[in-house]
Amino acid sequence: MRRLRLRGEPGTSFSGYDNTVRGYYIENFGCRAAQADGSAIERQLANTGLRRVNATSEADIVVLNTCTVTSAADQDARAAIRRTKRERPEAKILVTGCYAQRAPEEIAALDGVTWVVGNSHKHQIGNIIAGSNATECGGFVPVTALNSSFQGANFTPKIYASDIFAHTELQSAPVFEAIERTRPNLKIQDGCDNRCSFCVIPYVRGHSRSLSIDNILHEIHDLEAAGYREIVISGINLGRWGRDFAPQKRSFGDLGSDSDTQARRFDPINRFVEALRVILERTSVEKIRLSSIEPMDWTDDLITLMATSKRIAKHSHIPLQSGSDRILRKMHRKYRPWHYAEKVEKIRSAMRDAAIGADVMVGFPGESDELFEESRAFIAQMPLTYLHVFTYSPRPGTPAAAMPDQVPVELARERNRELRNLAAEKNLVFRSSFLGRTIEAITLARCAASATEALSDNYLKVAVNGQHLANEWMNIRIESLTEHGISGTRVK
Repeated sequence: MRRLRLRGEPGTSFSGYDNTVRGYYIENFGCRAAQADGSAIERQLANTGLRRVNATSEADIVVLNTCTVTSAADQDARAAIRRTKRERPEAKILVTGCYAQRAPEEIAALDGVTWVVGNSHKHQIGNIIAGSNATECGGFVPVTALNSSFQGANFTPKIYASDIFAHTELQSAPVFEAIERTRPNLKIQDGCDNRCSFCVIPYVRGHSRSLSIDNILHEIHDLEAAGYREIVISGINLGRWGRDFAPQKRSFGDLGSDSDTQARRFDPINRFVEALRVILERTSVEKIRLSSIEPMDWTDDLITLMATSKRIAKHSHIPLQSGSDRILRKMHRKYRPWHYAEKVEKIRSAMRDAAIGADVMVGFPGESDELFEESRAFIAQMPLTYLHVFTYSPRPGTPAAAMPDQVPVELARERNRELRNLAAEKNLVFRSSFLGRTIEAITLARCAASATEALSDNYLKVAVNGQHLANEWMNIRIESLTEHGISGTRVK
């Protein structure tokens, strides 16, 4: 199977492989998109002839795929560099990802770093590591050649980073989480054309770029052939998929001559919905789950398609950031609280059992007690089932970093705790509503002595009594609550 070969898993053999190469280890930080980037990098390295190992201590090359969405993310990356240098001093360290794009010189100054590769050049990482040695060694990189390129006390790390907005390359490969290997994540969009005042992501990922429908179908067909039964579709700004395609481009392939289909094909607002329709028509994967989609991209067509298709998980994640109109305006968000409420109410009306989640930020500059309370009250009245709560972190170069009235960290953390408590209350009510009912869930690759973990169509953690094989959809009669989920027995 092509997917397994390209992932370079331990034990995979490569024709012509030089056994003196011990291999590479990759550590990913941050969001689903970053995990997808890491998987694409693994493909490159496997094709170069390197093999993946399971720990830093076994690696000749360590790839750190970084995040920079908060200052804590930067700190995590620097700590990983120091740890790698300490645990495996002879390893070559390549730092890539969003932090590498934002501050390449800062990273290059750290002890132990060999290469710094921004997002602008991450599609070239295989060639960067191989360098001229790849040609000399028939496309593969033996350790002796690799080490000879980086000797001497005066070695200076090489930086590969340029204007991210000048790049249109989008690579993607399915992500398989280390423990939960039943729900691969496929990134089909990258970059963002919004300019939220707090967000550094557009400056490190560039313009919105979409994976072609042909490539999407190719990846999904491979995953189907490998036996996967649920696929998570993700992106940085997923709802904007396809809007970068030129109007004349046949981005949806030959869908027939139906005039209505042809008209929708080139309607920018409907491009993502049309992509989903093509996936449903041309693949047989049992379940498609959508990751985060911005409020204004939840069109009536998208809501209707999700509600009427049994193959799309009833799970809507809709970033909110704040329930205060004044704060949303300062954030440069493109919707108002009443717009958000309208979308959530439509989703809940169409799907009474759907999971509806939100990202919420606390401590944004100028968030007074009054404005925080306005946000909290708005969230309290929304039929949300879970929240991802973040504390604002100023990012260099963003407008919000220079705004007055920065909120003290301790106050922001207290507000974070308050919203997390509110989220726990909402989630408890949602979970309790399923007691005595039968729901559908897919088993995961985690199994205890008395129960098997599963995830429901509507994003609930389910403990299924007994031991069951992973990657099975089953009906479960819910009997009790657990600390963070629900528990029940399989109904055949």
